[in-house]
Amino acid sequence: MSELTLTVMRLGFLAVLWLFVIVAVQVIRSDLFGTRVTQRGSRRGGGGAGGAPQQAGRQAAPPQQRQRRGAPTKLVVSEGILTGTTVALAGQTITLGRAHDSTIVLDDDYASSRHARIYPDRDGQWIVEDLGSTNGTYLDRTRLTTPTPIPPGAPIRIGKTVIELRK
Repeated sequence: MSELTLTVMRLGFLAVLWLFVIVAVQVIRSDLFGTRVTQRGSRRGGGGAGGAPQQAGRQAAPPQQRQRRGAPTKLVVSEGILTGTTVALAGQTITLGRAHDSTIVLDDDYASSRHARIYPDRDGQWIVEDLGSTNGTYLDRTRLTTPTPIPPGAPIRIGKTVIELRK
């Protein structure tokens, strides 16, 4: 082997080693300090720290979609760091996870960035679907493998967070 080839291989190995060290430091840093979660209310100009989720709970359903009598009207976080957060069920898809563009941003070590979604079907029933998360989504202590209808009041568990549909 020529001296030039050996030197290039050494430099390549050194570059890969430094890349590994940098990635390892970033992982350790994110584990120590957690992910950065922005408050939704502060971006919209007014409303305070938790303004957006609380305001969303007071919005009326769109006029083109009639809800069944006794159908759930809101999604409530009943356990976890976001306890008390309410989101109105206005016929739109609700995404759950660590990603900053999720409807409900979960700052939970056991939540994936795109963990689950809750959406209405054509019959007016709400469906929960796990989006291929590592730790799973649980509906009444049952791990979800397929999109499943949500009975009102049934707990949906994602890590340490519990969410329920309520009237």
